[in-house]
Amino acid sequence: MDLEIYMNTAILLIGGNLGDRTGNLHQAVQLIAATAGKIGKISALYQTAPWGAVDQPDYLNQALQLHTELDALTLLHTLLEIERKIGRIRQEKWGSRLIDIDLIFFNEEIISLPELKIPHPQMQFRQFVLVPLQEIIPDFVHPVLLKTINELHSICPDDLPVIRQEL
Repeated sequence: MDLEIYMNTAILLIGGNLGDRTGNLHQAVQLIAATAGKIGKISALYQTAPWGAVDQPDYLNQALQLHTELDALTLLHTLLEIERKIGRIRQEKWGSRLIDIDLIFFNEEIISLPELKIPHPQMQFRQFVLVPLQEIIPDFVHPVLLKTINELHSICPDDLPVIRQEL
């Protein structure tokens, strides 16, 4: 399929720490590809310690590059519907979950809406986001901070472990 039909490039981070973590991420990738566009680059899986509420199981996380015709808000709603299909129930902030799909970047846009902030406002403080992003878009420049993903990773204050999973 010709990528020229896709007008937008989104960077997503998917993760979860309940149930069949690998299976849930695989299902999310399949549903994203089926409903939102064409998957470009995809990172390895990374096991990461919980961030925020720490009394919970470790997460598996993965970064995806998505080529899509959808606008940012429509993409967000599509991703929320995918989370629902996989069984996500939103109960507590930073709580355990079957699946989480975060929209980190959308093209090089800066979006500030009540339900959507792009770039993701906390991504530069979280190694579990930066390490998988570093694998797929190391030289991408954050449109607000004007630093590459590699640069953000090198100055990130988060010291929680992020461990690449070998299959």
